[in-house]
Amino acid sequence: MAADDRGYVRSSTCAGCHENEHDLWRNSHHDLAMQPAIPGTVLGDFGDTTFDYFGTTSTFYRDGDTYYVRTDGPDGELADYPIAYTFGVEPLQQYLIEMPGGRLQALGVVWDTRPKSAGGQRWYHLYPDEPVRAGDELHWTGLNQNWNFMCADCHSTNLQKNYDLETDTYATTWNAIDVGCEACHGPGQQHVDAMEAEDWGQPFNGFELSLSRAESKVWAIDPETGSPPPESAGPEMQPELEVCAQCHSRRATQFHGARPEDGLFNHFLPSLLEEGLYHVDGQVANEVYVYGSFLQSAMYHAGVTCSDCHNPHSLARKAEGNALCGQCHQASRFDTGEHHGHPEDSAGAECVACHMPDATFMGVDERQAHSFRIPRPDLSVSLGVPNVCIDCHQDKDDQWAADSLRQRHGEPSNDHFADALHAGRYGGPQAEQKLARLIQDTSQPAIARATAASLLPRYLSQRTVPVLQQASQTREPLVALGVAQGLTGIPEQYRAIFGIPGLYDEHRIPRSLTASNLSADTLPSEQPEVSRRHADAMEEYIQSQRNNADRPESLVNLAGLYGQQGQFAKAEGVYRTAIKRVPYYTAAYVNLADLLRARGRDAEGRQVLESALGKVNDPASIEHSLGLLLVRQQQLDPAIKHLGSAAGSDTAPARYVYVYAVALDSQGRTEDAIAELESATGRYPGNREILSALVSFLRKQGQANRAAAYEQQLRDQ
Repeated sequence: MAADDRGYVRSSTCAGCHENEHDLWRNSHHDLAMQPAIPGTVLGDFGDTTFDYFGTTSTFYRDGDTYYVRTDGPDGELADYPIAYTFGVEPLQQYLIEMPGGRLQALGVVWDTRPKSAGGQRWYHLYPDEPVRAGDELHWTGLNQNWNFMCADCHSTNLQKNYDLETDTYATTWNAIDVGCEACHGPGQQHVDAMEAEDWGQPFNGFELSLSRAESKVWAIDPETGSPPPESAGPEMQPELEVCAQCHSRRATQFHGARPEDGLFNHFLPSLLEEGLYHVDGQVANEVYVYGSFLQSAMYHAGVTCSDCHNPHSLARKAEGNALCGQCHQASRFDTGEHHGHPEDSAGAECVACHMPDATFMGVDERQAHSFRIPRPDLSVSLGVPNVCIDCHQDKDDQWAADSLRQRHGEPSNDHFADALHAGRYGGPQAEQKLARLIQDTSQPAIARATAASLLPRYLSQRTVPVLQQASQTREPLVALGVAQGLTGIPEQYRAIFGIPGLYDEHRIPRSLTASNLSADTLPSEQPEVSRRHADAMEEYIQSQRNNADRPESLVNLAGLYGQQGQFAKAEGVYRTAIKRVPYYTAAYVNLADLLRARGRDAEGRQVLESALGKVNDPASIEHSLGLLLVRQQQLDPAIKHLGSAAGSDTAPARYVYVYAVALDSQGRTEDAIAELESATGRYPGNREILSALVSFLRKQGQANRAAAYEQQLRDQ
């Protein structure tokens, strides 16, 4: 799948002058990231072996130099598929199968490449707990196992996805099948030409950026602290980190064609500390690929970069065990029982045991957290987050761990961002004030402040408007991203106050996202430059969604934009395309029904919503929308049934419970409404809508004392 060279010369060309670096890179995980499935690259047992998965038997076999699997296909029937490529080498290897439309799909049964003594040398399924059948997005033929979108641009060099919306096909290309030299350094032709011409005057010797800070540094240890004095974590360290983060982060590719010199925020949308990905204290809760954790670390803020610990070519650690940390941290101070409290040479005496706990992904892949955090079991007691102490001492509880660390190291600091993010996520007491303080505290990690900026609009009042306005003028791209995401929580007529600065952001990702959340008719008419910038950024946003039109999320975003522009027929067509291609995607049904409602076609909207039941994975939004539609049609009994189903869902937001309670009250069932709301206070502590409704309904029932208790909770916020 050769791509247009665009100045790329391949890693073999680099080897002519950079033999040592090339030798280190050869057979690294980068070099072996993706390979043709041929003898010597396939590690799995294809000797007529079988694997049973909830009654489906897959058979792995070989015919000459071609490898095959007989397994259930998109129709659920067994068929024979040749293996096209291998994907990864350690601790597991996946296999890619060519399917119609230029698709490559990742097989769900994978090979455990670990030694047999470690439990490896076996086939296993990535989703072992319940059967994933044909038609499911997680089935190997499904949307979320599509290589072209999900995996490709981090396993090959200069990858171009080339998706065509009209034909629903891919023409994906690359310059190198693996992660080669130019994936990190950029296209090499100009460099080669300059060196052959002995032209030493070009910046960076013909490259567009320098990774020279990736060279080894000597850190001088301060004898007073046992650690080096911090260096600046300013712009001089960003090129290396942002090059690594283009792949080693939880992010979405919004604009294709990224080169190393482009930085992270012109092509990629990184995740903030979002629920489901991170715990409120920033610990990993899902697969997030290092960057978001590292940004929280004291190491990052002290100027440490990836290559201080990892050889940038072989990817190997520069030392093993505690010696790696000992490059910077004095062993006589930290590698002692007095510090770590564990027997010498025990597992607990390893620095990583407490400061880089691992989590297992993809069944066997143990990955260490890179936030280098100090264990905080006191936050486990107060906020319910995990802690590494109890991971090992499973016969103890969080309070024991908190007391033990307090006795050994003193009182923990009280300036952690976890309390603010917990309040922001779940509506805890003083959420507004805590989030505002976090946003203003520049000693806190930018990713935490950005997350706070995305949450503050839920609680925004006159007291904190200036805080969000100040944050909107930031030069930190993560904080700008948080403000842009938070705009959706602000009434549309007020968004421009906070959004206009984002239109001037130098980075394409926060700029285009800001534009998408602003309506042109809310911008100041006396400032044509603002309108021009908004129009330009909107074009960027539309392009980003077209780039990802193989995903239903982007189709829904595009349809929404067409609807805002008055292109209603076009919007409806795109919504229906999303439903046809991905029939389990809830938002497409809800948004289409809302478009039809706005066009006076509620009856058709009802058909759309009813058709979704039984198809979507999470029907809560469908039930809620259908309930509201039936209220408009004055069919209150079935409306309340649907609203109740939505409110009772595990995924329901607090708003669904509030709406259901209001509907019950309107039917004279005020006591039932109060019961629903009171039962919801545990799920949504401090939620203002729920508390306000309780005050109103209890007063209505003449229960002033109970109402006063909830009034006090509102005042405490």
